[in-house]
Amino acid sequence: MKIVAFNGSPRGAAGNTHIMVENFLAGAAAAGAETENILLVDKKIGHCKGCFACWLKTPGKCVIKDDMQELLEKFSADIIVFATPLYVDNVTGIMKNFMDRMIPRLEAHIGKDENGECKHPVRTGHMPGLVLISNCGFTGMEHFQVLELLIRRIARNMGSEILAEVYRDGGGILESNMLLLKPFLMHYKKLLRKAGEELVIDGRISDKTQSKLEKPIVPPEQYLKTANKFFAEELQKLEITE
Repeated sequence: MKIVAFNGSPRGAAGNTHIMVENFLAGAAAAGAETENILLVDKKIGHCKGCFACWLKTPGKCVIKDDMQELLEKFSADIIVFATPLYVDNVTGIMKNFMDRMIPRLEAHIGKDENGECKHPVRTGHMPGLVLISNCGFTGMEHFQVLELLIRRIARNMGSEILAEVYRDGGGILESNMLLLKPFLMHYKKLLRKAGEELVIDGRISDKTQSKLEKPIVPPEQYLKTANKFFAEELQKLEITE
């Protein structure tokens, strides 16, 4: 089994999203999967021109010469992971740009799905399973409502199956180096690895593991207090330097 993760965080390997993906893939690898973690911030991906060349002039290939053609070839994997921090209730600009450039995988003419909704047929017969991983700085799982809908629409367009969704509210805590939080963070990372392992072995994340993944790492009130203290201290430093 091959799993490829596309991480759309502008912070790349320094981000909270990377911590989640890294541990999830570690669990998958321990269960025997071949894994690859791609940081989109390190790739050259131009904006879609909306020229339709990939449909009408060079079917299946974009006219823009950058890293996207190589990345599209990664969709031969068994499972694709879209990973992104939450920006304005949605994916990051980097991830959205990447998704826009996925249209060479679709054909030009318009058909309808089983529900009568219009869609472009997929060009290739192989459709990888989908996983979405995301975190946000707010507390509360309701902040992922847009992503929950988005991944369902993407799966519909790609003719794929959603295999797992891993959302982490209070994500700012993931990069904390406070000794007091270390046991809680180690426990959460262990859960992420367990989720990756279960996906490979069972084809899904168990309800038990899913439930544990969605529990707050620390009490929400404690997280907000710590986060606001951090921002206050950083702003104070700025005032001093000015």
